[in-house]
Order: sequence, then C-alpha cells, then structure tokens
Amino acid sequence: MMDPKEGGGSEKEKEKEKVIKRRNRPVFLRYLERRKTDTIVADDTDKGDINLGTLVRRSQSDKTEYSAKLKEKMTPRGLSPIPSPAVDPEELRARKMKRRAKVIQELVQTEKDFLTDLELCIREVVQPLRNLMVVDVDRLFTNMETVCEVSAALLHRLHEAMADPDPEAVVIGDVFIQAKAALEDVYKIYCYHHDEANASLKSYEKDEEIKQHFTTCVLALK
Repeated sequence: MMDPKEGGGSEKEKEKEKVIKRRNRPVFLRYLERRKTDTIVADDTDKGDINLGTLVRRSQSDKTEYSAKLKEKMTPRGLSPIPSPAVDPEELRARKMKRRAKVIQELVQTEKDFLTDLELCIREVVQPLRNLMVVDVDRLFTNMETVCEVSAALLHRLHEAMADPDPEAVVIGDVFIQAKAALEDVYKIYCYHHDEANASLKSYEKDEEIKQHFTTCVLALK
C-alpha cells in the first residue's frame, strides 16, 4: 500500500508543477487567462461562505462600469442645462438668405476668374503660336477656344439670373441645367485629347527653338 504521506507528497508536487508552469507561461497568456476567469466575489456574512449568486465576471462588467463612471464624470453636477435662446424666424430666414447670396457670389466669381485665365492664355499663348506656325496649335490646345466661348455664355447667363432685385427670385440652378449639354460636349473633347496634348508638349520641349517660343509666351503671361 502507498504511504499516505507519499500520496500527499505526490499531490503537492503535482500542484507545485502546475503553479510553475502557469508562472512560466508568456505574460500576455497569463493576463488573458486571468481576465477570462477573474470574478468579483462577495462574502455571505450569514453563512460564512461564498455566495455563488453574486459571482460576476469582470471581463463582462468592466466595459459597462467604465461607461457609467465616464458618463457620471462628464455630467456637470448641480447645473441645470441652459436652454437655447429662441431664434426669431425672420432673423433665421435672413441669415439663410445671406449665406445663400454669398455662395452664389463665390460661384459666379470662380467662373469669372476661370474665364479670365482662358482668355489670357488664348491671347498670349495660343494666338501668337498660331501666327508663328511652329507647332500644331489645334493638337496642343485642342478646343480651348470653344471652351472659352461656352464659359463666357455661362457667365453671361449667371449675371442675368442675378440681376433680379428680389434675392429670393435669383435661381441659378436652371442656368446650369440649360448649359449642361454644351458643357458636356466641349469638355468631352477637351478631356479626350488631354493625354495627346501632353505628349505633344513633351516632344516640342525637346526642340530648343520651339522651347524658346514657349518661354516667350510664358513671360508674356507673367
């Protein structure tokens, strides 16, 4: 028969080996294991043992507890919410109309600046190079002059729409709807030939004489 002391010793040895193995595990594994099984335990003062009904897994309750504490911390104590002041409907309407007028003005100004750049490029670059006949202008600038014409017509219509003395009667959405087909037609052509125009420009820049003409045009723009 086995000596009870030897049996007890074996059990102690086995338990000791388990503890050593747990300690030798990687830190993050021990942490995960602890988070998985860690519980909040309440003592039953009447019975003097652990009340199993109060066992709660910390891993399931931490998030809820943290959220509650954060909400409590962020809530001002002893302060009632300040009611927002009533806004006069007419004042609110006036603010919206002012914002709307500003947006329309910025849109029209952007189109005006774009048209100015196109006209400058045509006058100082396209036309001089066409007169010199040293490059294929139509291939290099495609339909830029037609784009300029459509942009000028669009700007003219925008100015007409803004001429109404009643701000609420100024409607520019219809202007863009009416110009939609013309804008699509000219920009389809411009975008389709864009890569070809870039390739032509790179080939022309290898010629020193033509490159000098480009430099002259750029200086005129400045």
